[in-house]
Amino acid sequence: MIYIGIDVAKDKHDCFITNSEGEVLFNAFTIPNNADGFHDLFQKISSLTNDFSNVKVGLEATGHYNYNLLGFLIDKGLPTFVINPLHTNLFRKSLSLRQTKTDKVDAHTIALMMMSGVNLQSYSNTSYHN
Repeated sequence: MIYIGIDVAKDKHDCFITNSEGEVLFNAFTIPNNADGFHDLFQKISSLTNDFSNVKVGLEATGHYNYNLLGFLIDKGLPTFVINPLHTNLFRKSLSLRQTKTDKVDAHTIALMMMSGVNLQSYSNTSYHN
């Protein structure tokens, strides 16, 4: 299974990609919040697998800034989960006593949440487009 954590912001998104064994497949990287950035992310994912049933993408909910990326990922057939930032914060704090918080750390934390088996429901085409 491949796990992707994305920390969403207005102009850019920080991403982290790992697998079930905890192997880092792509160290934290940043994409712009535009079509070019979305395609760059999709190329990285596609270079790892063509079977998207083995992929889980987690996005932190940040107002409306995640909508374009969410729609893109869903349209590409990637199982995508939108996570409450409070849950991300609490999960990150449970992993370490350090108060380190950066966008790249949050992307890694979101990927770890996906890996942990937290019971989340992915967005479907119908729930996104309604």
